[in-house]
Amino acid sequence: MSDDSHIHILDSTLRDGSHALSHQLTAVQVARVAQGLNDAGVEIIEVSHGDGLGGSTITYGFSRQSEFELLDAAAGVVDRGKLAVLLLPGIGTKDDLARAKDLGAQVAQIATHVTEADVSEQHIELAKKMDMEVIGMLMLSHMGSPEKIAEQGRLMESYGADVVLVTDSAGALLPPTVRERVRALRDAIDIGVGFHGHNNLSMAMANSLVAIEEGARWLDACTCGLGAGSGNTPTEVLVAVLDKLGQYETGIDLWKIMDVAEEIVKPLMQKPVRIGKTSLTMGYAGVYSSFLLHADKAAAQFGVDPRDVLVEVGKRQAVGGQEDILVEIAMSLAKEKEQGVE
Repeated sequence: MSDDSHIHILDSTLRDGSHALSHQLTAVQVARVAQGLNDAGVEIIEVSHGDGLGGSTITYGFSRQSEFELLDAAAGVVDRGKLAVLLLPGIGTKDDLARAKDLGAQVAQIATHVTEADVSEQHIELAKKMDMEVIGMLMLSHMGSPEKIAEQGRLMESYGADVVLVTDSAGALLPPTVRERVRALRDAIDIGVGFHGHNNLSMAMANSLVAIEEGARWLDACTCGLGAGSGNTPTEVLVAVLDKLGQYETGIDLWKIMDVAEEIVKPLMQKPVRIGKTSLTMGYAGVYSSFLLHADKAAAQFGVDPRDVLVEVGKRQAVGGQEDILVEIAMSLAKEKEQGVE
């Protein structure tokens, strides 16, 4: 098959999946999952706090173990795939990225809000100076028009990024809106294009296939779909679908990745990844998927419906890093409820 038929899969179970596990992964668990992914032939394996390097804070949730301990554990077993880390400027620092590189990270995902690619310049440039591959992520892409995504993608390309992703952080995009955004980005840049999908509207797989049709060749996925909100495009399902289509190859052994999903990742899950009423509301209202557990907690604290909290969050177009707004909104809704305000 031609190079154009190769789909580069980045498995984010050990990063995006951290959200669903309240960031409580241990080094032993990480090593076991990473070993399985490596042996199955996964090309890129991402290990970080759910909110990226430096994310273990009171705002985002403390990790059970340092992400550097987790990365070191993965580095000890990964010899076929490449280790990746996520960095959000303003959360992770350049020192964090340098330390991750020293521990074996070869790929840096640098993520910004869809309209703020300019804050990624110094981090992308540093990663390239350290000979890392760089994947730029334009988060909450439903908040940016195709024209805006093209503009922001060009910025990331100018800083040295190797790939730029349309990132559906809220699971709010539908196939037509994915098609528009990926096509605009593909037409605007000369580097790789990719897609990161969440399943809050049950569109992650469909959106991934549409992205591929429009030229995306870098796909983020999570084994068992384990990720924020209603989870991500499931790695094992994506591999099976692409294999069944017969037009693409991933280098991943289908039986082995199925075994990793069933025998290694599934037992770690606190509950099945499913589209519940809260996560469905996130896709409907366009809310950052990692807000799920924070919304449930704030709503329970003040005795209000988390769906009402999330709809208000969507109206305010909150972005990652504004988790504290959930408490403010839940408190306000509780006061309105007490006063009998509809």
